Order: sequence, then C-alpha cells, then structure tokens
Amino acid sequence: MRIVFMGTPAFAVPSLRMLLEEGYDVVAVVTQPDRPQGRKKTLAPTPVKVAALELGLPVLQPERLRRPESVAELAAYEPDLIVTAAYGQILPGSVLELPKNGCVNVHGSLLPKYRGGAPIQHCIMNGEKVTGVTLMYMAEGLDTGDMISRVEVAIEDEDTSGTVFEKLSVAGADLLKAEMPRLAAGRVEAVVQDDSEATYAPNLSREDERIDWSRGSLELYNQIRGLVPFSGAFTLWNGETFKAWAAVKPQAEEQPGGSAAPGTVLSVSERGVEVKTGDGTLRLTTVQPAGKKAMSAADFSRGATLAPGTVLG
Repeated sequence: MRIVFMGTPAFAVPSLRMLLEEGYDVVAVVTQPDRPQGRKKTLAPTPVKVAALELGLPVLQPERLRRPESVAELAAYEPDLIVTAAYGQILPGSVLELPKNGCVNVHGSLLPKYRGGAPIQHCIMNGEKVTGVTLMYMAEGLDTGDMISRVEVAIEDEDTSGTVFEKLSVAGADLLKAEMPRLAAGRVEAVVQDDSEATYAPNLSREDERIDWSRGSLELYNQIRGLVPFSGAFTLWNGETFKAWAAVKPQAEEQPGGSAAPGTVLSVSERGVEVKTGDGTLRLTTVQPAGKKAMSAADFSRGATLAPGTVLG
C-alpha cells in the first residue's frame, strides 16, 4: 500500500515515524512551505520536513494544495491511502478522491468538539479536564468526516498546550498504529459525527492572547497555560507588551484583592507579580517585559520598576 503522509508541526512527527518503523510504504511527505522565523526572518523548515529528510523521503511543499499543478504532482505518487496530521490546509475534493482507501486524519480533539486549527489551545483555555485524539476519514468540510476511532487523554492542572501537544502526538501515533491494519485492508466502518454537538477551535488571533483582567482568576490561569509555549498571553504596561508565561493556579476558596480595580498590581516579589482580577487575584511567576527574555518572578523582582498600584491593561 502506497501512503502519502501530510503534516506540518512536531505533533505530526511521531505518526510519520511510526509508519516507517512499522514497515509501511510512505512514498512522499507533503508539508507547508518553509516560513521565516525569528527576528532575522530566516527561512526555517517545518518539523515534519526535517523528519522526512532524515528518513530519506521525498518532500512536497505546495503553497496551495488546491492548485491543479499541486494535485497533479501528488497524483503522480499514486497513493492508496493519504494520512494527515495537523497539515494546515483543507484537502480539496480533487485530493480526497485520489486514494482508493481514502484520506484519514489524526485530529487533536474528541470530535465533534473542537473542530478547527487550534483544538488543543482552545481546550485548555476553556478549562477542559479531558481531551483526546480522533482518527477520522476526511471530508471537504472542516473536520466533519466520519470517525474511525478515538482515545481520551487527561488534562492535568499544570498542563500547558505544549505538554498536551506532546501527549496527544504520542496518543495519535499509537491510535493510528492500532488502526493501520484495518485501513490497509480497505475502508472501514466509521461513525457519522453529530453536528449538533460540534464546537469550533479556530486559529488564535492577537485578541485571544490579550489578558482581560476583569475576567476570573481561573479563566486567566487557563488562558495563560493554553498559550504556552507558543505566543504567550500579554497585557500592557506603560503602553508596551508585558507577557505572562506562567502563573499559580488560584484556589476557589481564595478571593483576596480588596476593592482594587482589575489589572492593579498588588505586589511584586520573588514569589510572583500579584495582580487583581475580576474575582480575586492571580500570581504571575514567569513574565517577559518588552524587549527582554522571559524570566522568573524572582529575577524580575530584583530589578523591577513595576510598582504596586500600577494598572495593567
């Protein structure tokens, strides 16, 4: 069986490696084009491209998979099965129709919840306790295809998007491994999604990253950990970005802060930057002032000019 694998971030790499380790014939890998990264805007390959080249696999990087020339290039590999994992583009019908055994996707949520490009981040930001991976047939809609199998993964209080990405990437590879014999034998029975239960997880915007201090402490704690290690959550201090990379989970029985306005800095110490929220306080333990690297609250407090009474916004 000839397999084309499609993926982009590190989430997809364990699934790709598993296919090779299990002896499946991966004839090509499709990933997003190299993108500029860092302050110098140096072109960088995707994690999947790096892994594919290490494994000696041909790599395709179409800017738009929908273009006829991109479809033709893919069709030349005559895939029997296409496997995707966080590829980053919706597959057009012309691609979905290519493999006789269909196109399957390793999706990082328990569908039909959290359809879209940022399911893990939204799941954590919403305070979910359980997530998982769904193996599904692909359709032209956004994560609307029939479900082949699912596996649940717990979200711990201290988990971030980064740690959950790692858990789900392994769980996804294991789920795909378990189902590959059936997929190799042909199309398998799958369960139709209940669209009435669907929720969506679109790619995050700048506004999703901004801290609204009038919200509850637990909501803000979940927002911060949901944005680690990617963009980080931010607020404004003297008109400049001030990022929060870690905080202490607030306890339900603690409601300190007095009558200060939300966003008011109550204290700055080695223990953290204590900020008033809509229903209490939140203690930030890793912060990043504009133009500097992320640092612990202990390091920040030693040279901090952020005075108690300052209102962040």
